[in-house]
Amino acid sequence: MQKVEVQLGERSYSIYISDNFNGLDAGIAACKQVVIVSNPTVAALYLSQAQALFSAANVQHFLLPDGEAFKTLSSFEQVLSFLLEQRMSRDVLLVALGGGVIGDLTGFVAACYQRGVSFLQIPTTLLSQVDSSVGGKTAVNHPLGKNMIGAFKQPVQVLINTAVLASLPSREFAAGMAEVIKYALISDAGFFRWLQQHQQLIQQLDPDTLAQMIQHCCRMKADIVSRDETEQGERALLNLGHTFGHAIEAHLGYGEWLHGEAVAAGMVMASELAVSRGWLTTTELEETKALLRAFSLPVTAPENMRITDFLPYMKTDKKVKHGTMRFVLPTAFCQSAVVDDVTETELTEVFGHGYN
Repeated sequence: MQKVEVQLGERSYSIYISDNFNGLDAGIAACKQVVIVSNPTVAALYLSQAQALFSAANVQHFLLPDGEAFKTLSSFEQVLSFLLEQRMSRDVLLVALGGGVIGDLTGFVAACYQRGVSFLQIPTTLLSQVDSSVGGKTAVNHPLGKNMIGAFKQPVQVLINTAVLASLPSREFAAGMAEVIKYALISDAGFFRWLQQHQQLIQQLDPDTLAQMIQHCCRMKADIVSRDETEQGERALLNLGHTFGHAIEAHLGYGEWLHGEAVAAGMVMASELAVSRGWLTTTELEETKALLRAFSLPVTAPENMRITDFLPYMKTDKKVKHGTMRFVLPTAFCQSAVVDDVTETELTEVFGHGYN
């Protein structure tokens, strides 16, 4: 078992990484009121194992439909209604058993129910294991923008079981690899080379390789979150590719493209902007594309999207300050920064009126 600490003072917590569901802190396992939030797909595989982690006589559960399309205020209200109907107190522990949708939504419920209750993350997708389960960002989507309604709410623990990745559809695993590659492109050329060298072992789901990869990503994110919990500065770098990616998701309709797929295309678009500014070479851009393609990820935006389709979403992106769009762009190979001088004219010049 591997352990990563997220240092946030009184709200610090541990991330445990192993090939099973062991590692739950004794105090958490002893909670008297437990509600597991999941979806039918994940529950059929892992609900009984999650229930067995707790000593409470009655571990209840609430299932939401599967998919990004259900990460909504309506689903948020359904979970709240269930908690109220079951007369759950402020001592209840909410357990997010699933991917990023379940984790984000459950965390938001935990932030709001009776002004805040505890929640545990048990992420079951690669994307949620390396990214969304760590750091306390919780939210639901709105037709006008992704993750625009939410709160910062840290979990009490993150329990990562790498063995569940064997049951993950290949497309979902690939989507998670987009977030893995993101960590390398932000600030870690050595990790980029490691991913290149270990492509085959990763694709074969080699347990030791997966554990090493996930631990590295979690440690990178934990370090950044510990320094900048509420994204006042450095944490914004974790949004590389997301300004473009969120626009893709919102424009197409949530769930049409997986989040990781949209982020992959978004990272390429950000890299293309960097090439136009002379910050990145075309060779480095092609290397980035090659690694994304190796994991069956898209390297262009949807064919039917024009740059004018991106702009409305970019202008309401959470990084916008004082009406100015801000982007995370590579400033060199595997280095990045937040920039606030990208104009609509520049976007049109780089991508044309039609992206492809």
